[in-house]
Amino acid sequence: MAQGAGPGLRLLPVLLQLPGLLQLLGLPAAHGNSTGSDSLYVSEYFSQSAQKLSFYSWYGNAKVFHFHVPEDTVLLRWLLQASRGKEPECTSMEVTVHFRYGAPPVINPLGTQFPANATVHPSYNISITLSSAVQNTTFVNVTSPAAGDWFIAAHLPEAAGRIEVKGFSTPCTYMFQADMFVLRLADMPVLEPGVAMPQTIISPAKPLHVKVFVPKYTARMWFELRSCVTSEQKACSVRVVLGSITLPQSFQKIITCTGNVNCSLGLDSLPWEKWLQIMVESLGTANASVSMEMLISFTDCRPGSTSSFLNFSLNQSQAGSGPGSTGTAGSPTQSTGTALRNASEQRSFCLQNQPVVREDLDVVSVRYRLLNGPAVPVYSISPTLLLLNLKTGMDSGGSLVVNLLLNKTSLSQANATVVACLSAASPVLSLNTTQKCSTAFFQGYPLSVSTSSAEAMVIVLYPQTDDWFLSLQLICTKGQGECNAAEAKVTIIAYLTPCFNDCGPYGQCSLLRRHGYLYAGCSCKAGWSGWSCTDDTKAQSVGAQNLATLLLTLSNLMFLPAIAVAVYRYYLVEASVYTYTMFFSTFYHACDQPGVAVMCIMDYDTLQYCDFLGSVVSIWVTILCMSRVLFVLGTLLIAMSLQLDRRGVWNMMGPCLFALVIMIAAWVYHGVKRRHCYPSSWKRWVFYLLPGITLAFIAISVYAFMETNENYYYTHSIWHVLVAGSVAFLLPPRDKHKKPWAWSQKLTCRYQICQNDREELYAVT
Repeated sequence: MAQGAGPGLRLLPVLLQLPGLLQLLGLPAAHGNSTGSDSLYVSEYFSQSAQKLSFYSWYGNAKVFHFHVPEDTVLLRWLLQASRGKEPECTSMEVTVHFRYGAPPVINPLGTQFPANATVHPSYNISITLSSAVQNTTFVNVTSPAAGDWFIAAHLPEAAGRIEVKGFSTPCTYMFQADMFVLRLADMPVLEPGVAMPQTIISPAKPLHVKVFVPKYTARMWFELRSCVTSEQKACSVRVVLGSITLPQSFQKIITCTGNVNCSLGLDSLPWEKWLQIMVESLGTANASVSMEMLISFTDCRPGSTSSFLNFSLNQSQAGSGPGSTGTAGSPTQSTGTALRNASEQRSFCLQNQPVVREDLDVVSVRYRLLNGPAVPVYSISPTLLLLNLKTGMDSGGSLVVNLLLNKTSLSQANATVVACLSAASPVLSLNTTQKCSTAFFQGYPLSVSTSSAEAMVIVLYPQTDDWFLSLQLICTKGQGECNAAEAKVTIIAYLTPCFNDCGPYGQCSLLRRHGYLYAGCSCKAGWSGWSCTDDTKAQSVGAQNLATLLLTLSNLMFLPAIAVAVYRYYLVEASVYTYTMFFSTFYHACDQPGVAVMCIMDYDTLQYCDFLGSVVSIWVTILCMSRVLFVLGTLLIAMSLQLDRRGVWNMMGPCLFALVIMIAAWVYHGVKRRHCYPSSWKRWVFYLLPGITLAFIAISVYAFMETNENYYYTHSIWHVLVAGSVAFLLPPRDKHKKPWAWSQKLTCRYQICQNDREELYAVT
C-alpha cells in the first residue's frame, strides 16, 4: 500500500497521457496545464470488500467504508454496487448511502433527537433502489475533492422490530461495495506569494489547476487575476473556484471575471499549513485559449503566548510539585495576566496562544489540559486561542465536548460577553468585529458566556480529522472602548469521548471497527432512542419496566406444578431439570432487562447459557421420559450444540424431533407387542396427551412467529407459562407398583433388601 493510502486496497497507480486515460475510463474531457501540452496524471484505484447490509435501528447497523484521497486530486469517482440475493424472500429494497469528508457521517434515519448541545448538519446522501434487478451500479463524481479521509455509510430502511428465530426463515441478503477512483495531477503548478505568475487555459474543456501553500498564522489571503486576454485578442470570461469540495457542506468560493478589468477576492481564516487548490475555467468560445496573470499575497498574524512549555516545567520544579500535581500553578497566570492588561502590548499581537497538552486516555478518549490552569484570561483587543489536536486519524470516531464556565467575579464589565468559536483547520480571529463563527471554508460552532448565562457547552459528533481551534474574545454591547482594560476568566474543559455521557443510563456505548478504524455508537434500550439515548419519546416508564421484569421472571413459577407432578410420580431426574430451568430462567430474565429493574446474581453469559440449556433439556427429558431412553447422551449433545449457537432454532427443534421419533418408535413397539394401542387408556389421550401437545404447539408458535421488540415481555412470559403447563400434562403416570411420593422412602440411611417389582418376575412357569 502506498504512503497516504487508507484501508482501501490500491489496485493500480499508473502514469498515462490524459486523453488515452480518460478514453479508457469513460471520464469527461481532459484537463490541461499552462504549457499547452498534455498534463501528466496519476490514476489510483482503491477498493474494499463488500459488506452485508442491515436494517437500521442504531449506528452499528450502518456499514462504514473509510478511504483516503491523495493530494492534488482533481477528480474523484465513487463506484457503488448494491446487490440482493435471489431467494423468494428478497423484495424491492432501498439502500441509503451517506458521504462525509473527515469523519464518519452523522445520520438520523429514524428522525430521533440529538443531545441538547449538539449542532448537526444534515448528511449528504443518495438512494439506490433494488427492484427487479439483482444488482444496481451507481457512480458519484466529485470534482476537486478535499485531500484526506472520506467516509461512506450505507444501510437499509428502519428495522421492523420483529424477533426472528434463527433457522425458521432465510432472510434475504443485501450486499454493498464501494470502490474509489481518483485522478490527480502529478505536476500541478504552484503559485508563489507576491509573485505574478502567467498561466494559460488551452480551451474551455481543459480547466487550469494550480495550488498555493497557506503558511501558519495567516490572517488573510488576497487573490488577484489580471491581464486576462484570449488568443483572439478579445475580453476574456473566466470562472475562478477557490477551495475543494467537502461533504456534507462545501464552502468553495467562486468568482466570475469578465472583460479586461482585474478581479480579486480576499479570504479570512484560511486553513493553516495546507495546500489550497484554485481552478480556473474559461467561459469563452471553444477554440480560444486564455492567458492571464495570478497573484497571491498573505497577511500574517503575529501571535503572542502567555507561557511556554519550558516556563511551565521550570515553575513546576521550583514549586516542588508532588506526583499528583496537575501543573495548575497560579504564578505564571497572574504575572502574564498583569502584563497583558497593557492595551498597547495587546495590540502588537493578533492572538494570544494558550498552550494545551493532549493526554491520550484510551481508544477514542482524550483529555486536553491547559498548562496555565483550566481558567484562561480573555480580552477584547485580541482573541485567546487554544489548539486541540485531533489529527491522529483515530479521533474522528468519538464526540468532542467543550465546556466554558465564566468566573463572574473576574468580569468588571457587567454588560460584557465572552464569545467563542470552535472551528476546524483554522481559527476565527475577528470575533470582536464580525461576531461570525465561520472561517473561509468551514462553519464553526459558536458559544457565549456572560454574567446572566455563565456556562456554555458544545458537542461535536464525529469531529473531522484536523487541528481544531477554540477562539475566545470579550465583547461589550456599548462599544469596544469600554472593554479595552477589561478581563474575563473562563474555565475551559475540553475532552474527546467515545460516547457523550456514556450513552446515559438507558444506553450502551459500543466500540465499532472497520478494518483498523475504530468508532463508537450508542445502542439504546427500554424504548429510549437518539444519538446518545436522550430521546424519551417512546421510553418505557419505570412502572412498565418493573411490570416487564415481573412478568418474565414470575411466569417461570409455572414450573412449580410440573415439579410437583414429577416428584409425586417419582420422576426425580425430570424434577431436578425443571427446577434448574426455573431457577436460571428467572434470574437470566432478571439480568437481561434493559431498564433500571435489573438484578444479576452471576455473569450474564453464564446465566444465558444455563437458561438456554435448561429450556432445551426440559423438553428433551420430558419427551424421552415418555419412552425412557437416551437421557444422558442427548443432554451432553445438547450442551455442545448450544455452546456453538445458542439462538439456532435447530438446537431446540433437533432434539425435540429426535426425541419424538424415539418416543413414537417406542410406542409403536409397545403397541405391536401388546397388540393394542399404546397408551391404551383413552382418558390418558383426552385429558393429558392432547392438552399437553396443544400447549406445546401453541408455545412454539408464540416463540417462533409472534415475538417482537414491542411485545417481547408479554409473549415470552406466555411462552414460559405454556411450556411449563405442557410439561405437567405430558409427564407419564407413575409406575403402578410405586406409591405416590415414593422418593421419600429412599432417603432413609440403612441397608435394605432390594425387591424387583417387574411384573415378569412374578409369572408362574
